Amino acid sequence: MAKCSIGLMGLAVMGQNLVLNMADHGFSVAVYNRTTSKVDDFVNSEAAQGKAIVGCHSLKELVENLERPRKVMLMIQSKDPVPAPEIALYPKNAAVDAVIEELLPLLEPGDVIIDGGNTHYRDTDRRTKYVESKGLLYVGTGVSGGEEGARKGPSLMPGGSPEAWPLIKDIFQSISAKVGPNNDLPCCEWIGPRGAGHYVKMVHNGIEYGDMQLISEAYWLMKHILGLTNDELYDVFAEWNKGDLDSYLIEITRDIFSVKDEKTGGYLVDFIMDMAGAKGTGKWMSQLALDLGAPSTLVTEAVYARALSSQKKARVAASKVLVGPEIKPFAGDKKEFIEQVRKALYASKICSYAQGYVQMRMAAEADDWDLQYGPIALLWRGGCIIRAVFLQRIKDAFDKNPQLENLLLDDYFKAEVTGAQDAWRNVVKTAVENGIPCPAISGALSYYDGYRSECLSANLIQAQRDYFGAHTFKRIDEPADQAFHAEWIQLRKQPE
Repeated sequence: MAKCSIGLMGLAVMGQNLVLNMADHGFSVAVYNRTTSKVDDFVNSEAAQGKAIVGCHSLKELVENLERPRKVMLMIQSKDPVPAPEIALYPKNAAVDAVIEELLPLLEPGDVIIDGGNTHYRDTDRRTKYVESKGLLYVGTGVSGGEEGARKGPSLMPGGSPEAWPLIKDIFQSISAKVGPNNDLPCCEWIGPRGAGHYVKMVHNGIEYGDMQLISEAYWLMKHILGLTNDELYDVFAEWNKGDLDSYLIEITRDIFSVKDEKTGGYLVDFIMDMAGAKGTGKWMSQLALDLGAPSTLVTEAVYARALSSQKKARVAASKVLVGPEIKPFAGDKKEFIEQVRKALYASKICSYAQGYVQMRMAAEADDWDLQYGPIALLWRGGCIIRAVFLQRIKDAFDKNPQLENLLLDDYFKAEVTGAQDAWRNVVKTAVENGIPCPAISGALSYYDGYRSECLSANLIQAQRDYFGAHTFKRIDEPADQAFHAEWIQLRKQPE
């Protein structure tokens, strides 16, 4: 009997949909799940009928059904984090490590283990080195697009052992989403060694956090300042989805405002508790930004906004004792303010992506990765949650200047943000005057103003640090490599 092209372990919905996608593209797939009844149910399901899918009841059987060099993909759901002494601040999914240990004796040099879960890049670093030390190859790949993307074409961001890429390239690029004039450019390309693929996927997810927070703030401003109904909000987002903001997240936001609640007959969105969950990848990006000294304020604001939303009981109690301004009846032109919100949203989005790319560049320098920033934007053009027409602009910017330090310095993005400034500032001003929080939109504006400022207030902070801790400072009238210390107590004006 002919051997299978690839094996996949983990038959939750994502795993099942990836298997069906592979089978649709002519690849035979051996499948295994710890709960073997899931294997039988899946193989015998209507969706799998007539496809080249082989059910296996053990890892040994899975491996025996694979052609050489064997390729085994793990789609294992994350478990509770287990501390790893060497990386104590970051999670370690013990389930993946356990399966790797089970696989190693069954495989031989040149075989490939692929982790398709949301894994911290440091775990992928560690596992790549470990698996390579055993003579095998390892890939940690980002898979974005959710259940629908897995079935119809995800965005894939593989990294790890470079020798593994030629072995999986055909499968991965065949099943990925496609974009371009002829719909033939795969949203999948090799990212780089070790944990590079999972790092880029993490940044994708962090940008996703920022996008969602920005959109929710725009919605809240229009709902409460303008009093727009869900039908009117549907029309606004439908119109926005025809222009620069054309994207998956704007599209589904439009759709959300049309869905009625079967229980009450009202709009479902109005009955959803204002408590946003999170799986952790946004937090990882924020933590790693702090490690690098990267100013990724948008994802951090988005993470904190979700954290604050989860404190529902505390917020309800605080709302009864803490006061703020009443929302004033809007007396201006509603259409004009809607356009101002659109401009503020787009300018903030540009800042969010600019920050994400700055963090990737700093990580690439720290970890010695040769990331290709234009092609990364192309990977996100289709299949993933942040897919948007806007990403083509990012690819164009890096095609023009591969060494572009910040997207805000590209001619197109510079012109867009400059043109949005008056509207952006008025939106933030209006939100503050009415006591409506918009941490991401206002944070993006503060980042922009900080980045464009030749001088900041940090001179006083450094003076304070030198005063109490002799941390030294640099002088504007001396070479930048020289450090100075002042005897502040001796030089200070004595209190009268």
